[in-house]
Amino acid sequence: MRTQFWIFLLLLLLLNFFCQAARPVMTIRPESLVGPQGNTTFLDGTTWCVARPGASQAELQRALDWACGIGRVDCSVIERHGDCYEPDTIVSHASFAFNAYYQTNGNNRIACYFGGTATLTKINPSYGKCSYDVSKSEVSAAKSLSKYKPRWLLLMCIGLLFLISRRG
Repeated sequence: MRTQFWIFLLLLLLLNFFCQAARPVMTIRPESLVGPQGNTTFLDGTTWCVARPGASQAELQRALDWACGIGRVDCSVIERHGDCYEPDTIVSHASFAFNAYYQTNGNNRIACYFGGTATLTKINPSYGKCSYDVSKSEVSAAKSLSKYKPRWLLLMCIGLLFLISRRG
């Protein structure tokens, strides 16, 4: 019976591990040590993320490829016949993609880095029909932590019910 109990606990531990494996790891630190997180447009005014002057064309192209690929930015607007295609320069296209990523990923400095090829500006880079996004939320673009609650309590209840049913 003792061996079965330890096997059961091991299975619960593994189940808990696999249930949480897909979640991002989050470290919670006291607010006094960390500045405001998420969208800080209400503190500093609206900001946009654009290509840094002086960045090389090759670095900008790599960062643009990342933003439109892995970064999941909708880059259809900077493709031929899109509202932001002209001027057809790597700086212009990268600036649009960088800002789109920045605005949808928390408006923090990390979301506007792109290997050092991007910088923040308070000057709206929109022009003509090309409108650069601003954050959709004035309060916070940070994701709610409530969906990351651990499931260990549920798993322990299931385990206890299992043990009670096995003894009966």
